[in-house]
Amino acid sequence: MRQQRSRRAAAAATGLATAAMAVLALSAACAQAAATYPAKTVTMVVAYPPGGDSDAMARLYADKLSARLKQPVIVENRPGAGGVVGAAFVSRAPADGYTLLYTPNPFTLAPMVLKLAPSASYDPLHGFTPVIQTAVQAVLLVANPQAGVKSVGEMVAAARAGKTLTYGSPGAGSPMHIAGEMLNRAAGVKIQHVPYKGVAPAVNDVVAGHVPFAYVTLGPVAQYINTGRLIPLAITDARRSPVLPNVPTLAELGYKDVVVGAWHGVMAPKGTPPEVIRTLNQQLNEVLRLPEVADKMATFGATPVGGAPAALEKVNAADYERLGKVIRELAITAE
Repeated sequence: MRQQRSRRAAAAATGLATAAMAVLALSAACAQAAATYPAKTVTMVVAYPPGGDSDAMARLYADKLSARLKQPVIVENRPGAGGVVGAAFVSRAPADGYTLLYTPNPFTLAPMVLKLAPSASYDPLHGFTPVIQTAVQAVLLVANPQAGVKSVGEMVAAARAGKTLTYGSPGAGSPMHIAGEMLNRAAGVKIQHVPYKGVAPAVNDVVAGHVPFAYVTLGPVAQYINTGRLIPLAITDARRSPVLPNVPTLAELGYKDVVVGAWHGVMAPKGTPPEVIRTLNQQLNEVLRLPEVADKMATFGATPVGGAPAALEKVNAADYERLGKVIRELAITAE
């Protein structure tokens, strides 16, 4: 019996030693890979079609990042299901820093709104490693002049008087849709939501007068505001936009809880080595400090942010909690 116990103890010790050696070998391999990162092409996935703000800014950063990393950084569009297809793809990619996700903040909310099976979706809180928050973008409520409305007060008064009104957004469950429903609740009105598949078609229809109002990011509508083809009624962010300093926020107008902003960021698959995240964060912070990058971002109504990965983690978690609560309370789903 004593010999059997000794043999079992020896076997257990050997097993533990083998496991420890395997862990050490894996750690060494990961450290070596991180030390030589990047050694090949880096792919930045955009979960939306080419041509939009997210795609354009991703390509801007990828171009500058390529020069700094001395490896190609390419943008790959994987659109579908409100951004879920591309984000889910990245969440399942190898955690080696060679597949990244560039995303606007619908990333945080889409899984709640679409209610897909876990196998087709992703975990926005725990399924990724944050890299950097790249930008914030002004979100605003605009009106077609033919609507005969020049302020939020006039819009609300028309809705309360029984006039049938509609507003467009880039999609069901988008931050813009949530802002519209939050204002409906705060003002005690029901302005009907018309979802579109992206910002461009929503902008096209409000400019054409097919919908009288729309919640959109500033970049795609700046030219129409400048030429008087659209009227900016309010900013949905917490603060006024430096690009439109005379346009009030909804909070200023008395709707203090209606605060919905837009942000962009870079995420990596969960488990990406800290050394790789540190390299990407440092280089992207440098990219965001370039004057030509800030100038180009301004054409999209975007402002550089930067900072540590923890800053993106914090803003993502805050949106998940606060706006997730709104989604549940208002029963917002994808139509």
